[in-house]
Amino acid sequence: MQGGQIAFDEYGQPFIILKDQSTKSRMSGLEAQKSHILAARSVAQCLRSSLGPKGLDKILVSPDGEITVTNDGATILQKMDVDHQIAKLMVQLSKSQDEEIGDGTTGVVVLAGALLEQAEQLLERGIHPIRISDGYEKAARMAIDHLDAIADSFPVENLDREPLIKVALTTLGSKIVNRCGRKFAEMAVDAILSVADLDRKDVSFDLIKIECKTGGALEDSQLVKGVIVDKTMSHSQMPKELKDVKLAILTCPFEPPKPKTKHNLNVGSVEDYNSLYKFEQEKFCEMIKQVKDSGATLAICQWGFDDEANHLCLQNELPAVRWVGGPEIELIAIATGGRIVPRFSELSSDKLGFAGSVREIGFGTTKDRMLVIEECHNSRAVTIFLRGSNQMIVQEAKRSIWDAMCVIRNLVRDNRIVYGGGSNEISAAIAVAEAAEKNSSIEQYAMRAFADALESVPMALAENSGLSPFATLAVVSTQS
Repeated sequence: MQGGQIAFDEYGQPFIILKDQSTKSRMSGLEAQKSHILAARSVAQCLRSSLGPKGLDKILVSPDGEITVTNDGATILQKMDVDHQIAKLMVQLSKSQDEEIGDGTTGVVVLAGALLEQAEQLLERGIHPIRISDGYEKAARMAIDHLDAIADSFPVENLDREPLIKVALTTLGSKIVNRCGRKFAEMAVDAILSVADLDRKDVSFDLIKIECKTGGALEDSQLVKGVIVDKTMSHSQMPKELKDVKLAILTCPFEPPKPKTKHNLNVGSVEDYNSLYKFEQEKFCEMIKQVKDSGATLAICQWGFDDEANHLCLQNELPAVRWVGGPEIELIAIATGGRIVPRFSELSSDKLGFAGSVREIGFGTTKDRMLVIEECHNSRAVTIFLRGSNQMIVQEAKRSIWDAMCVIRNLVRDNRIVYGGGSNEISAAIAVAEAAEKNSSIEQYAMRAFADALESVPMALAENSGLSPFATLAVVSTQS
């Protein structure tokens, strides 16, 4: 049989194996380049309508039915099911922009798509990809130099909050939380200024924790100068509020010691059981005594402890919190100035943390409660506590506040700004186009294409705002 062969399974039933290699062909040259460019442009086109303050939100449905509503470029691409390898590079581009800068994840993909679209036209005219790449690199350097020239210095050292809040508001203007934009901008600025080292021009995000809780309104979100832990006191009868607290931060469990090797324990009589029970009681009492002798008034344990130990903590008036996660333990230690203690025998007064107030907070009629540790030894550690009517709103608020904090962090690192709304792209495009006119090599075509690609960002902003893209761009360009 031509194009296939007959084979037999284990039951002797025949089946046909078709050879389809002859029907497949490998793309090469201009055809392959145009195919790759088309894949990347398709991804950029998906995000184009989400650019800017008037951009549209996208509704994303996961395979298990979870719904996400967002206009954050990195989130949209992360949730998209992308198979094409070149399209995956656009996803990685947006992801790296989000990790390095924190904002501009949509704009960078739109610009990359425009550059590829212009490159496709140059390829069709017979210009070699290397010459296009060299022209793009020259144009990019000229655009960066032009942005450096038109950048304004922005004061950060004098800790004036109002200019920083205005900058944060520009980031939040395109988010779903823009009706609470002022409040979220103030939270982002206060959080960054609390942990910023202005002498070294550095910001440690390790000192900022974002805690989310569904229920309530966005307006109920707040910045806490301390740590919020999604835990409660281990016993319901322990005090709900403590003042001038000395914390013992433990990573060892409240339980009797166990042999390192395999063992069997046979309890054959009542006396044996009572002896084992007495041993456990003595060990629990010894652990609690070691904590009390160190001067601690609150024990925070990474591991759990059984009801017996919990009851003995209550009897000995030692409030305790159990099952606190590792990252939260570290943040509590940084905030309170305490040391994480791995063994009860190593506990001493100099390893205790201090907090002015530890209290439980409730949420209306629900039974959910959380622990707030405030007035800490190290006041730089802060927690942003976000509220929202449902999980979708809370997660979008988290992404929005993260973008705003990244923008303020970037200003602390480098206090230069350029003005937005597409004005910097138009100004850079004009400068690159003028330089291209003075270039006599074939790379001038790539430089002009780069300038045209830069104009795709203001055109997308005008289009999303309901304006005529070309007419608006022409009017703004003449005023630059």
